[in-house]
Amino acid sequence: MFTGLIVETGTLLTLEPRGQSARLTLRAPTLAATAELGDSIAVNGCCLTATHIEGEHLAFDLLAETLRCTSLGGVQLGGKVNLEPALHVGAKMGGHFVQGHVDTTAELLDYSQHGTDHRLHIAIPAESAQYLIYKGSIAVDGISLTVAEVAQDRFTCWIIPHTHAHTNLHTRAPGDRVNLEFDLLAKYIERMLAPRL
Repeated sequence: MFTGLIVETGTLLTLEPRGQSARLTLRAPTLAATAELGDSIAVNGCCLTATHIEGEHLAFDLLAETLRCTSLGGVQLGGKVNLEPALHVGAKMGGHFVQGHVDTTAELLDYSQHGTDHRLHIAIPAESAQYLIYKGSIAVDGISLTVAEVAQDRFTCWIIPHTHAHTNLHTRAPGDRVNLEFDLLAKYIERMLAPRL
């Protein structure tokens, strides 16, 4: 379980194909200093297991399903990814409950500055629109954000300077694919009501 509060942005060093799978290696000095083999770490919102740690480097083995369902396979060498270690019992709870199970990827439509803040527009996949509500929570590349506007084909979040500076958002551009994880409560409610509808 995660909170969507990013601890560090890692740098992609290699994405090594291994048949239908791959090994992802990042430079992440902060997390590598405290991580242990087997730790769960959210990488752009995708819960991965640390399988190799050496100095400032962390490595993760990606399943074919992970490559298919997330945007991790499209990150360029030298690209930045958002990192968050798993929530520890007794830790302060910020953001919202994030599982690290990416629901879908979507296109970033606009990321533009307005005063000191930035406006983030992301396309809504038609089959996922029901999970978004005004002032609801969403994880975008693992970042816990509040939905400010919902339109038929897109949603909007406003980004404060701290989030812009301390996540990978300042490296993103229109056309990029981002990982989305919708609010856990919305998915449970849908599942419980489905037999009655």
